[in-house]
Amino acid sequence: MWSPRLAAGAALAAALTIQGCSRDGPEPAQGTPPSGGQAPPVAVPSPLPPSSSPRLPASESPTLPASVAVQRPAPMPAASAAPGDGSALLAERRLLIPVEGVRPEALRDTYTQRRGMRTHEAIDIAAPRGTRVFAVDDGVLVKLFYSVPGGLTIYQFDREGALAFYYAHLDGYAEGVKEGMALRRGDLIGYVGSTGNAATDAPHLHFAIFQLGPQRHWWKGDPVNPYPALRNGTTAR
Repeated sequence: MWSPRLAAGAALAAALTIQGCSRDGPEPAQGTPPSGGQAPPVAVPSPLPPSSSPRLPASESPTLPASVAVQRPAPMPAASAAPGDGSALLAERRLLIPVEGVRPEALRDTYTQRRGMRTHEAIDIAAPRGTRVFAVDDGVLVKLFYSVPGGLTIYQFDREGALAFYYAHLDGYAEGVKEGMALRRGDLIGYVGSTGNAATDAPHLHFAIFQLGPQRHWWKGDPVNPYPALRNGTTAR
């Protein structure tokens, strides 16, 4: 249910500026792709400052492997959509708004806004720190990743391996999340935060969608504006 607490968090959207989310997106989206299908070494982050949101004990925290090799329950069928058809693919499905309690009319289209020298290519969904984050659709969690711009992030592929959903600036992962696990629409995966380059006083979820290429690299793809699909989506309660 929409509450004054969540409404106050949504109001923070107007305060999100270039200083936050300045280089978010599928990492490493810039520069030369890793050779040989290998991702660059992943630096395990130092312990995050105390927060009120749930977080896994160190003994249960998911690992952050350096390899991009993804363990999936079963091979995904070849994506049928041609390059550039990401918007058409997205229009065929009804996504769940990933942040709990956020109504469609509260969303702002920040996809084309400038972030430093580049376009945002995502939308920011403001909410109080610790607000629950859910999977927007069925699929597979393919990567848990920490980066300077995105902080704690999750990459999810859809069931067909055609689209990737990217959740960034998380304050923590939900208990039990791990690479290779199957996700159902509405599964709890994490909590809103401000890790990475997000402004600490404006916690939010940076959410992006990109169409995967034939090799399905988790770190790159053709960006697709998630706003139209989420504007017609349903509220997570």
